[in-house]
Amino acid sequence: MSQHPGPAHENDTAKPPPVEGSRYFDWLDRRIGFRQMSREALFENIPGGARWRYIWGSTLTFTFLVQIITGCALWMAYSPSSQTAWESVFYIQNHMAGGWVLRGIHHYVAQAMNILLVLHLMQVVIDGAYKAPREMNFWMGLVLLTLVLALSLTGYLLPWDQKGYWATKVATNIAAITPIVGPGLQKVIIGGADYGHHTLTRFFALHAGVIPFTCVALIAWHVALFRRHGITAKKPLRKRDATFWPDQLLMDAVACLAIMGAVMVLVLMNHGAELGPPADPSDNFSAARPEWYFLFLFQFLKYFPGGTEVFGAIVIPGVIMLVLFLMPLFGNSRRGHRFNVGFLCFLIAGAAVLTWLAIREDRNRPEIVVAKQQAVETADRIKDLANSPQGIPPTGAITLLRTDPFTQGPKLFAKYCASCHRFDGHDGTGLKLKDAPTASDLKGFGSREWVGGLLDPDQVSGAHYFGGTKFKNGKMVKFVTKKVRAFTPEQKAQLTNVLMAISAEAGLKSQKQLDAASTTQIEAGKVAFKDQIGCAECHQFHSKDADASGPDLTGWGSREWLTGMISNPKSARYYGDDNDRMPAFAEEKILDAQSIALLADWLRGEWYQPAEVAGNQ
Repeated sequence: MSQHPGPAHENDTAKPPPVEGSRYFDWLDRRIGFRQMSREALFENIPGGARWRYIWGSTLTFTFLVQIITGCALWMAYSPSSQTAWESVFYIQNHMAGGWVLRGIHHYVAQAMNILLVLHLMQVVIDGAYKAPREMNFWMGLVLLTLVLALSLTGYLLPWDQKGYWATKVATNIAAITPIVGPGLQKVIIGGADYGHHTLTRFFALHAGVIPFTCVALIAWHVALFRRHGITAKKPLRKRDATFWPDQLLMDAVACLAIMGAVMVLVLMNHGAELGPPADPSDNFSAARPEWYFLFLFQFLKYFPGGTEVFGAIVIPGVIMLVLFLMPLFGNSRRGHRFNVGFLCFLIAGAAVLTWLAIREDRNRPEIVVAKQQAVETADRIKDLANSPQGIPPTGAITLLRTDPFTQGPKLFAKYCASCHRFDGHDGTGLKLKDAPTASDLKGFGSREWVGGLLDPDQVSGAHYFGGTKFKNGKMVKFVTKKVRAFTPEQKAQLTNVLMAISAEAGLKSQKQLDAASTTQIEAGKVAFKDQIGCAECHQFHSKDADASGPDLTGWGSREWLTGMISNPKSARYYGDDNDRMPAFAEEKILDAQSIALLADWLRGEWYQPAEVAGNQ
């Protein structure tokens, strides 16, 4: 006979129905054991209780996770090639929703990680957490430190801007001085004989794949060994033992929140991370410097000139790393531990002093200051050009800069013209030169102000015009200093009309409205030029004159006139045989036609300007 359960006794206690969610947690726990892992993590014993000095390992893990998350998000919009890398970062920075915030977090958290690494290393050494049986964990930490620095180095190149490109070139050149294997090692690092597309893709593979994967594996092992050996407490213990939850976890959370708060302040203050002009291998960036956390090494190498660089770049850093590696062996005695602490403090203090020296030296070098300022201006300029109706061409953003008078003009002037001329007293880029100019200052060339100074008896023979040339005592200077000085008020009024007429020949955009409003005076000036002032004795002006000995002023200062003058000042239209040292840049193949046109446009102040800027002029 089958047995059937009878009715429940009224005194029996009924079991509560299982919570729906707990069944799923139970199912998951039976398979992965997450409850046991959580208990082991949260209730880990902390000798002497929670302390703020224990936060550094957790903050490093947190910042690394932030880097993984933001890096993957950036990866989705990044295109690693020499013609698309800068362009994709520009898109992230300026057009992708929240892109500048994302990139800024990734940039500044990377810098924070380097600071946290040093603090964590100090805490480990001071507390003696590297001693037996924790040697393996300490050595693993040194490897992780090296990998994080490698992440910073490889990531520096990825925007493919001038600063990152040239700084990386300087850094990787260090590999070439390694004895025996140096040149071959450099080729492996940069992916060929020179820096280019393969360098970028190789660095991207290292930065986004190989190094992070290795870091994840080592961090997991590092944490596992740490949990195996437990926390090395600083003695004497201040409090009773405690568990990780809740006090230490709260301290770690507060520290992580403080770091993210500081990062967000920097991100908002700087509108993300800096993006310089696109890399141009043909334009050496003299102010290229590594990020601040590598500046100490950059400065250190300055003290090893010539063939001694190998000592500063390889030998001495190698010895330092060896000493750090041997610290667990030295630290078994009290004297050895003190040596380790003192050695580490000496290294950190030395790095800080070298960093300060590098920054101070750069601030005291005018050419570096000018180069940095020019880089900032070029970065702003490329942003305007990339956002123009033309946009970025298929050949990349660098094409916009190479065809831009505003960018290329100062460089061309500084290289080819500043040996004689000045531009508002400097070399065109803003650098003041020690040597006195031997030709005219070309700031405002073609404008009424410039012509007015040329016709001023007190200025024409000065350094701003003919003072440094062979024409200092020539016909023009004598005409102005003697005849013009003696002009009657009526003649001076006619001279004003003449300079308006000459300046109008340039057709400057900056004077377009002014010239349009002065047509009567300009026409009167053309008549006075020929019949009343006496300029036609030497110059042609809208009429042929075989006896003219000076430059033809028809179209003076216009783009066509100026490019012709730069191309061949020895032409009969200009100075002919009276030319004073100025090279024929086209005839002598010093500059090509495009470069001459860029220089002429820059001198005339003609380049693309955003509508709101142009409208304010």
